Amino acid sequence: MKQGNDSTVTEFILVGFTDIPQLQIVLFILFLGIFIFTVSANVIIISTVRAEPSLHKPMYFFISNFSFMEMCYTTALIPKMMAGVLTGNKFISVQSCIIQFYCIFAFGAAINFLLAVMSYDRYLAICHPFHYMTIMSNAVCGYLASFAWTAGLFAPVMPAIWISTLYFCGPQKIDHFFCDFAPVVNLSCTDTSIVEITFFIFSWTIILGCFFFTMISYVHIISAVLQIQSPFGRQKTFSTCTSHLTVVSIYYGTAIFMYVRPTARTTFHWDKLVSIFYSMVTPLFNPIIYSLRNQEVKKALRKVISRHHKQT
Repeated sequence: MKQGNDSTVTEFILVGFTDIPQLQIVLFILFLGIFIFTVSANVIIISTVRAEPSLHKPMYFFISNFSFMEMCYTTALIPKMMAGVLTGNKFISVQSCIIQFYCIFAFGAAINFLLAVMSYDRYLAICHPFHYMTIMSNAVCGYLASFAWTAGLFAPVMPAIWISTLYFCGPQKIDHFFCDFAPVVNLSCTDTSIVEITFFIFSWTIILGCFFFTMISYVHIISAVLQIQSPFGRQKTFSTCTSHLTVVSIYYGTAIFMYVRPTARTTFHWDKLVSIFYSMVTPLFNPIIYSLRNQEVKKALRKVISRHHKQT
C-alpha cells in the first residue's frame, strides 16, 4: 500500500447536511446551542460533584468522568462542523481527518468502557451492598476509571494507522458531517480489506464486549431487585439504575446499528440521521438523564449555589 502522504488527494470535503444557504445559519445556531448546552451541563455536573462532599461516592465519581468524556467527544465533532456551516469551507486535510477519526473513536471507546465499569459499580452496590464500600474503594475507582480512559485512547490506534496508509486519488467528497470510518474508507483507491478487518475487530470487540458485560450485570441486578419483598424497596433500589440503563439502551442501540455490520461498505440511506442521534442528541440529553433529574444531584447543586452566594 502507498502511504497517505503520497496520496493524490490531500484534502477531503465534508458534505454535511445541505448546501441551501438559507439553512446554514439555522443549522449553525442549532449546533451551537447543542454544543453550549452539552458542555455547560457537563461542566456543572463535574463542578458539583467536586464541590459537594455528599456526592463523593463511586457512582458520582464515574458520572463526572463520563461527563468529561462526553465533553471531549462533542468537542472533537461539533466545532469543525459549525465552522464548515458558518464559513462554507468544508475542506479538511487527510491528516486532520484521520486525527478527527481517532479522537472521535477514542473518546467513544472510552465511553463504552466506562459504561461497562458503571454497570459493574451498580451491580456491586445492589447485589453486594455490605461489601460495596470495601470493594469499591477510592483506589479501585481510580484504577477502573484509568482503565476506561487508557483502553479507550489505545483502542483506535491501529485502525487510524491503517487508514493513514490508504491511497486516495478521488473523489474528495465525504458524504457525512465528520470523518466516519465507512465514508472515508469508501474513497480509497486501494484494497481496504485489512483496514476493514481491523476496524471490525475493534468495533465488535469493544461495542459488543462492553454491551454484553453491561447486560450480564443488569441481569444480576434485576434478579436481585425482584427478590426484594417490599414494592417500595424494589422501586427505590432500581431507581438508582434506571438512568444508567436508559443511557446504555440509547447509546448501544445506535452504536450497534452503525458499527456492527457485515462490511464497511454496507450503508443505509438514514445513516447520517442515526449519526446525528448518537453523536449530538444523545450527549445533549445524557446530562439530563444521568444527573440533572437526579434528586441527590439537584439538592447538592442547590447547596453549592447557596454557598457561592454566601461567599459573594
